[in-house]
Amino acid sequence: MAVIDDPAAAEVCMDPMRARLLAELAEPGSATMLAGRVGLARQKVNYHLRELERHGLIELVEERKKGNVTERVLRATALSYVISPTVLGAVQPDPARSPDRLSARWLLALGARLVRDVGTLIESATKTRKPLATFGLDANVRFASAAERAAFAEELTTTIAALVSRYHDEHAPGGRDHRVVLAIHPSLKTGDTKPDPKEA
Repeated sequence: MAVIDDPAAAEVCMDPMRARLLAELAEPGSATMLAGRVGLARQKVNYHLRELERHGLIELVEERKKGNVTERVLRATALSYVISPTVLGAVQPDPARSPDRLSARWLLALGARLVRDVGTLIESATKTRKPLATFGLDANVRFASAAERAAFAEELTTTIAALVSRYHDEHAPGGRDHRVVLAIHPSLKTGDTKPDPKEA
């Protein structure tokens, strides 16, 4: 997975045809091979590939000589991509603008910050060839009522606060700060793009 933090690269990959070409290039391919798959002329495919390559989204694997023609074989630089909120500059989501932990928009801003920060950390770890210490937890819980959901959130808050208090050491020599983010939201059913109104 790669995180795109350059606005120009984000714009390039948002084009539906270029996104399709990126998906096709999970396995190496040439403009000639891709043209038949996506239903475009080879010259048009080459144009899109040049733009993707210029922004570091695909890379050259090899060049094959076929008579007087050199066929360039390319592949995507990642299997999937995430666009960092940093591409939005001053209008990127910021949890500090509306710090309401019960607000869905605040939760979304937290998620955006998570993408931005972890993307930056991945890029730095890749450059320095150092491992990146992370941990993720994903669970699903079905609440019997809104009251139970509120009680769960309150108990979770108390538990996390106790853990943070126990392990946080402001003056530890060589210590490193870590951010903890937990989220609760209604689950989307498979194939849904909107939550069940009863669960919203």
